[in-house]
Formats: sequence, C-alpha cells, structure tokens
Amino acid sequence: MQFPLIIGVLKEIKADENRVGLTPGGARVLTGMGHKVLVEKDAGVGSGFADSEYTGYGAVIDADKRRIAQQADIIVKVKEPLPEEYDIFHPGQILYTYLHLAPAQELTEALLRQGVIGIAYETVQLADGSLPLLVPMSEVAGRLATQIGAHCLEKAHGGRGMLLGGVPGVRPAHVVIVGGGTVGQNAAQIAMGMGARVTILDVSARRLAYLNDLYYNKLETLMSDEHNLAESVADADLLVGAVLIPGARAPKLVSEAMVKTMKQGAVIVDVAIDQGGSIETIDRVTTHSNPTYVKHGVVHYAVANMPGAVPRTSTFALTNVTLPYLVRIAKLGLEHALREDPALQLGVNTYEGKLTYEAVAASTGLPYKSLHDVVGF
Repeated sequence: MQFPLIIGVLKEIKADENRVGLTPGGARVLTGMGHKVLVEKDAGVGSGFADSEYTGYGAVIDADKRRIAQQADIIVKVKEPLPEEYDIFHPGQILYTYLHLAPAQELTEALLRQGVIGIAYETVQLADGSLPLLVPMSEVAGRLATQIGAHCLEKAHGGRGMLLGGVPGVRPAHVVIVGGGTVGQNAAQIAMGMGARVTILDVSARRLAYLNDLYYNKLETLMSDEHNLAESVADADLLVGAVLIPGARAPKLVSEAMVKTMKQGAVIVDVAIDQGGSIETIDRVTTHSNPTYVKHGVVHYAVANMPGAVPRTSTFALTNVTLPYLVRIAKLGLEHALREDPALQLGVNTYEGKLTYEAVAASTGLPYKSLHDVVGF
C-alpha cells in the first residue's frame, strides 16, 4: 500500500438500506491524516448526512460508483456487495464491510475471483471471544426485534391482537428468545421494559447464570435443549431467533414441527437471517418494505438488514467501532496492522484469491488457506 491512501465510500444498494459506511466525522479523521476520501453522491442522505457535510471535511463527492471503486485502495461499506457490484472491485483492494459469507457461496466466489481482501466486520474477534464490530448492530437489532415483534402482534399486522405488556388484570405476552448473547439480551431488556413475560434459552450455563444474576426475578432462563425449546416455542406469543456462531451459518434450531405448534397469530422475528436463519420455516429473506409473510398461521419477519430501519442511530454506532480499525490500517498499512492485531486478522475472510476464514470454507465447501500461510507471518 502506498500513502496517502484513497478510501472510497459507496452508496448502499440493498433494498431499503439507508446506512452508510462512514460518517462525515469519520471522513474528517481520515482526511486529517492526509488520505483522500471519495464518497459516492448521496451515500449519506438516508442517514441524514448531506454531501456538503462530507465536502466540508475535505472529502470528494463522485456520482460514479465504478470510478470510485477503480481508484480506491480501501472500499468502506455497510452491507455485502450485491451481484451488480461484484465486478467493480480489483485485485488487492480492501473491502471493509459486513460480508456474512457462510450462506453466500456466489459472493464468496466473486470476491475470490476478483482478488479482493475482504475484511468482515462480523468476524473481527477479541481474545475474550467478543465481536467488537458486530456488537453495536446486534444491540440495535435486538432492541428492534422486540419493537417490531410488538408491532407485528397487532391484529392489523396479522398478529394475535396482543399488547406486549398486557394491562392490569390481563396476562402480558410471552416473549421467547433463543440465544442469550448481545442480540438476545437487548431483545429481553426491551421486552421486560414493555412488561412482557420473557424467557431466554441458551446452551451456556455460564451465560444463563450471568443473565439470571443481572435480571433476577424479571427473566426466566432455560437450558436450550430440544425439550425446553419445543415447550417454549409452543407457548410463545413472540419468538426471537438470536443465535450466532461467529462467521458460520446459523444452525436451524427451531424446526417446522415446532412452528406448527405455535398459536395462530404468533410472531417470529429471526435476527439470524443474515447468517441463514435459525428457524426452519424462514425460507426467504424479506425487506423493510415487505417485511413479513404468514406460514402455518404464524407471522414471520425475516429482514436481513434490520438496523437499516434506524439508519442514523446505526451509522453513528457502527462508525464508532469500525473507524479505529480503519484508522489503524490507514496509518500502518494492512500487513503491519494485521501483524499487530490478532483480532483484525480474524476479520480477514478472503485475501487475494484465497479463502482465509475456516468456518466460511466449511460452509461453502471451498478450499481454506490459513492467513498466516498466505501472508507469511
């Protein structure tokens, strides 16, 4: 990499996706370092950022996505590229975004074919197992899951016609959350705040103990086994899928047979849909403009970019955590930054034609090569 770098910020083209990969304040940091920032025209409008805010901090606006991609050393996005974008990238270019490659073989093969260095936000992982670039969007998605579920439970939207928290003398809705990680905890917080009865299932006794201590007498915790899961799903008014295996396809934990036992007008919100989904009856990805469908009498919500519903909040939250890693790469160069930061190493999913994330290789059946073998450190 030669300095100064050219950093390109592309406008998202996924349906109803209004987030942007970099705030004007982020552009200010990078231009202040002497780098050139190219921003596609109107890339920030959906998040409330005018082009003039970027140019005010030294960025350059260009209406031609392809021209930006051809010039840029680093492309910053929010969501994975769509097929019409596959051929705009060039060998050795860094693509810094959410990739979710495990369920996306066609995209994985395209990045390998183009020789792109794909750094996935969702697989940057600290030594304690936490995912710093995924956490803020998981927080947003978890909170939205309950908010959206409450909306879908209204009769006008196909639901049972229940108020999540009930009223005095009337039972509240039962919210069942499969997965007690960041998404599950945030979904539970909002559901409890709205007065619902809440149950979380997880396979980690340690995590359940933590949640029990944190929300004692406000939250039911259950070990996630087939029996407990089946009973809980059958009783749920709102079921939230909140399962995550870093970088890998989500396991199908809730079977179609379980869904068939649910009450008519119950609601499922599967936050894991961007990793393939954890509910067997989630057989399609939906959009913000057409978010639900009904199967077996149950309302299914399967939007893969949930935080895009609140783009301004999400964009600020995302840039807060992605910008420091981008600054490190821009300051040190990619290879030096990788040598210094094991967490960033785990973010590299593809490297100049090689697939360097083992869980993605296992899911897609494509050959895996260790990043250490590829880069030589």
